[in-house]
Amino acid sequence: MKLLKPSRSQASLFLLLTLALLPPSTRAATHGFAHTDGLRLVDGEGRTLNLRGTSLGNWMVREGYMLHLEKGPQSSREIDALTNELLGPDASAKLWREYRDRYVTRADIQFLAHAGYNSIRIPIDYRFFTPGDNEGFSLLDRVIGWAQESGLYVIIDMHAAPGGQTGTNIDNSWGYPWLFESPECQQETIDIWKRIAEHYRDSPTVLGYDLLNEPIPPFPALQIYNSRLEPLYRRIVAGIREVDTHHVVILGGAQWDTNFNIFGPPFDSNVMYTFHKYWMKPEQAAIQPYLDFRDKYHVPIWLGESGENDDAWVTQFRQLLEKNNIGWCFWPYKKIDSTSSPVTFKRPRYWDEIVAFAQTNAGSGGAEKQIARRPPMDHIRAAFDDLLKNIRFENCTRNDEYLKALGLTPDN
Repeated sequence: MKLLKPSRSQASLFLLLTLALLPPSTRAATHGFAHTDGLRLVDGEGRTLNLRGTSLGNWMVREGYMLHLEKGPQSSREIDALTNELLGPDASAKLWREYRDRYVTRADIQFLAHAGYNSIRIPIDYRFFTPGDNEGFSLLDRVIGWAQESGLYVIIDMHAAPGGQTGTNIDNSWGYPWLFESPECQQETIDIWKRIAEHYRDSPTVLGYDLLNEPIPPFPALQIYNSRLEPLYRRIVAGIREVDTHHVVILGGAQWDTNFNIFGPPFDSNVMYTFHKYWMKPEQAAIQPYLDFRDKYHVPIWLGESGENDDAWVTQFRQLLEKNNIGWCFWPYKKIDSTSSPVTFKRPRYWDEIVAFAQTNAGSGGAEKQIARRPPMDHIRAAFDDLLKNIRFENCTRNDEYLKALGLTPDN
């Protein structure tokens, strides 16, 4: 009797079905990938993995406040408009390419490992991962390689999704969470995640995929979208699982990743849930709803963002998280002129002139007045040249007290 050889597509389908029937601990550990195991996140050998991380904010996704532009442009798009006006579009594009090249280097990643971190969360903008634009993969490949050298896990965070999941500056969107209104944006989000997952499917250094950062703000008018969040997560995960059965998928709640009431029972066997908490009393009541969720569904939870506070608060909250066996990732890694991050960099020369100009926007109809307000061109160029110099790791300053507040060892 002649045996029929299965087609490649049939063989792939059989493999996916076989993997799906295995418990996650068996499925992922076979390949050495971090994975979930009941309440725990574990490494490829099945050992409990307590995450201690920081986010590489202000790198691919810039935010005005981290550059002391608090009363000026806040989103990456608005910051680009400022530098287009001050430097011209070609010089502006060159500036931000060099900025992305210098902001995170091997020295930054080695420093984080030596200080005692074991993970980094990387906020990304979908625009760098669209077909035809490979800058995002080039940047991520490099950092993931350095992380592998240093023994750090990487979590990829969709900070800016097509259409925007928040409608605010943090996702570089257009003032409304169009992701939840646009089928086209939703499909693009699925396609981008599928592209990312296919690229990193074989990398054990990549711990998982944080699917949408802080979706749906707590604005009353936007809570109509709460019921649409988990169905969208299901579709994104289904797309990822077509190409990648290894990596953890990470789901954040609505209202800045605080509201878990939008979730039903887990729909994937290798899923972790993330919450963000800022500016509240670091007491048990602040995290109890997430602990209750963990116990109810027997899944791991992770503090994906917190910080932006003084060292005493950071110490108390970190201790509270560890007491309750919750891994953490504090925000962000690097900021201008600040003590609330692992490292900081100095204000560039003439930066106050840039900040002052950024606060005045007369629009194109007021060009004459706007041109009169501009700093001298040599000051503008010197300021941005200095920015590119100051962000380099060798020119940054460690915030040792902040690191100690996180229980890390900056002197390693």
